[in-house]
Amino acid sequence: MNNKESKGGFVFTKHTPKDQSPFDKIFDVFQELITHTSGDFDEAMDWLKQIDEEYKLTTDDYTLDDFVEDLKAKGYLREEIKMDGKSGLAITEKTERAIRKRALEQIFGKLRKSGAGNHRTKQTGRGDEQSGEFRDYRFGDSLEQISMTESFKNAQINHGLGEFTLAENDLVVEETMYKTQMSTVLMIDISHSMILYGEDRITPAKKVAMALSEFITTRYPKDTLDILVFGNDAWPIKIKDLPYLNVGPYHTNTVAGLQLAMDLLRRKRNTNKQIFMITDGKPSCVRLPDGRYYKNSNGLDSYIVNKCYSMASQARKLHIPITTFMIAEDPYLMQFIEEFTAANKGKAFYTGLKGLGEMIFSDYETNRKKRLR
Repeated sequence: MNNKESKGGFVFTKHTPKDQSPFDKIFDVFQELITHTSGDFDEAMDWLKQIDEEYKLTTDDYTLDDFVEDLKAKGYLREEIKMDGKSGLAITEKTERAIRKRALEQIFGKLRKSGAGNHRTKQTGRGDEQSGEFRDYRFGDSLEQISMTESFKNAQINHGLGEFTLAENDLVVEETMYKTQMSTVLMIDISHSMILYGEDRITPAKKVAMALSEFITTRYPKDTLDILVFGNDAWPIKIKDLPYLNVGPYHTNTVAGLQLAMDLLRRKRNTNKQIFMITDGKPSCVRLPDGRYYKNSNGLDSYIVNKCYSMASQARKLHIPITTFMIAEDPYLMQFIEEFTAANKGKAFYTGLKGLGEMIFSDYETNRKKRLR
């Protein structure tokens, strides 16, 4: 039921569901499936057929074959040659953009694009966004900052209306807000544990990354977002690669991920820098100077853990806070994250998969403040 407020309380009216075309209704389900299948069109269609059999998404007038033809006609599908040499269908960049937009709407709500794309801070001073606060003119203030309306008003009050005079002490300046830019690196754990125990943890992580990338590129286009994944090693991925992201038979080399994240941030000129790390497991791997991998999945290995603490301290010296989103609640792992966070003077959130995106969004917005040192 819909309701609207009246003087006497609420008036309830019959709910009118949103009118969706057959294509839009099925396309919404298809986008969810293509995310879960890491961009595998054939697998997504197999799932869609099963769902259609159970929930009757299609009709005699609009079948799944019609849906596929519409996907092609609208530019969501393209023909490609697969690894076995046979031709098949694959999603296009248009589909990738649609998935990112959908993730943003799911997690952060429908956010309108911001034209300026900068971060506000609480410090007033010389900037480029008006704050609505006024002060007396001081030597060195630029002419653009002078509020002519307020200054003329002062001149009339101070000198009368007979002969207009504008003196220096009549001038009023409107304060502006500093704007800062943020450089963020999002680290995603793709070790094998992200799909263990019957729980798909990689898909929510992908959705968060897609939503965050869409949010930053549309609302704060002057900010930067780099995304990297870490297993036995760490490597950067592009935003367009996110729908295809999957886990591998990897251990968790948190040190490699942090090293790469800091390397990426060192190249940025922005004052504000931060690392977001999504992980569900303990660090279990480091690469030795001779190139060999040292791995230990049994408990917390002191050698590996100390390397992580060292990286956290290095990031702190570079003024790079690390916010860890821990998708696990094992007491010994929580203790490790607490000590890791203390070494960095960063933050940690112990969360399940539900609400992960909202937490990251909230923390990103909170960190949109210039840190004065």
